[in-house]
Amino acid sequence: MRKVIVGLCLLVVIYGLLYMWHDPKSEVSAVASITNRIEQEVTHSSVEGKPSLSVAFIDKVLAAANSKAAGTGQSLYDLSKKYGIDDAYALAFFQHESTFGTGGVARATLSLGNIRCSEGYICIEGYRAYSSWQEGYADWYRLIRNLYISQWGLRTVEQIVPKYAPSSENDVTGYISAVEKDVSTWRAGTV
Repeated sequence: MRKVIVGLCLLVVIYGLLYMWHDPKSEVSAVASITNRIEQEVTHSSVEGKPSLSVAFIDKVLAAANSKAAGTGQSLYDLSKKYGIDDAYALAFFQHESTFGTGGVARATLSLGNIRCSEGYICIEGYRAYSSWQEGYADWYRLIRNLYISQWGLRTVEQIVPKYAPSSENDVTGYISAVEKDVSTWRAGTV
């Protein structure tokens, strides 16, 4: 990520010099245009957005992993639209937390994201438990939208993961890289 930012800053300088040399009057619009490009690149890992994966593709990913959640792609997709969180990120968290529910406590909790127990939930081994994968998906989407985005203002993977999966329990850098790699791979159409 730092390499991308450094590269983009160099582009700003080069474009700025070229625009000023070519037409000094366009300096302001050139800087605004370049700034907009940089913002788009830097915020590429925002979890907010429309679904970027199809229902069929999500189902294909889950089936390839031999997940008991196979066939629930429609729920991930619909919740993505409802909460304005790209389904690719939900799927990537699911992959990282429990290999799509095939490992760890998620096999029993039916949780997309191994959310810590809190008041009002039935819990197993300290994690919220659900009666269906769909219920677990909905709770994850609500948590990310209502707490992380709306309350705390955390919108990118780089902002969310250190709070969601703190370094006291996880390799934060590895987690972020894994999520971004999965999202990139799936958006390219590779299972």
